[in-house]
Amino acid sequence: MALLEVKNLGISFGGLRAVNSFEISIEKEELYGLIGPNGAGKTTVFNLLTGVYQPDAGKIILDGTDITGRKTTEINRAGIARTFQNIRLFKQMSVLDNVKVGLHNKHPYSTIEGILRLPGYRKVEREMDEQAMELLKVFDLEKYAQTTASNLPYGQQRRLEIARAMATEPKLLLLDEPAAGMNPNETGELMDMIRFVREKFHVTVLLIEHDMKLVSGICERLTVLNFGEVLCQGATSDVLNDPQVITAYLGE
Repeated sequence: MALLEVKNLGISFGGLRAVNSFEISIEKEELYGLIGPNGAGKTTVFNLLTGVYQPDAGKIILDGTDITGRKTTEINRAGIARTFQNIRLFKQMSVLDNVKVGLHNKHPYSTIEGILRLPGYRKVEREMDEQAMELLKVFDLEKYAQTTASNLPYGQQRRLEIARAMATEPKLLLLDEPAAGMNPNETGELMDMIRFVREKFHVTVLLIEHDMKLVSGICERLTVLNFGEVLCQGATSDVLNDPQVITAYLGE
C-alpha cells in the first residue's frame, strides 16, 4: 500500500480552477518530485495536503487513513510535516527552542503546569531539551544550540527548518523549493542531507524544486504539474525527456 494516495483533488479560487483532478501515489520511503512552471499550482497542492486549504473535490489518504479536510495540526499529528520556500523559523528564538517547538505535539502538558512550572512541566522540558539536542546532533547543528536562529548562515537555517519538521516525527516530509537561494556547494550538501534524512528516519519525501540538477540527482519519480493539472508522471529520466515536459516546462 502506498503511503500517500491522492485522488481527483481540486480547488477553485473565485472563477479560477487552481488545481484540477490532481492525482499522485507515493510509496513508503520514496524520494518524489513535484515540478512545473511558476504558477502551475505546486504550492497550492502542498497547501491542500497540509490543511491550509480545504479541497472542493477529491480525497487525500495517508497510510490508509483519510485525512481530507482535516485541520493543519491534525494533519501534522497524522504524519505530514513541511518546510517552506521562504524559510519560516522563529528568528528571534534559539536554535534549540526552534526544534523544541516541533516537539510540543508529542509532549503535552497543561497550561497550569506550565505557568506554575510544576514537576510535570519540568520533566517534559528536560525530555524535550534532550530530544532536541539529539536532533541537532543528527543535523550537525548542536554547536549552534543557543544561537539565535536569525544569526545562522542561510544554508544552516534551511537545515534547522528540516530538523524542526523532523521533530514532529512525520511519515511524509514536504519540502517546498529547499534549494532556493543556495549556491551549488550548498545545493550539493542539501542533496546529501535529503538522502540522509530518508535513510536515517525512514521517511518519505515529496519535494517541489526548480533546480533540475537536484531533481534529477535525488528524485526517483516525478509528477509534472501545468496549469493546475497533471501533465506527466513516471520515472525521473522518462519524465524529463518527455516532449510535452520539455515544451511546457523547459521551454525548448
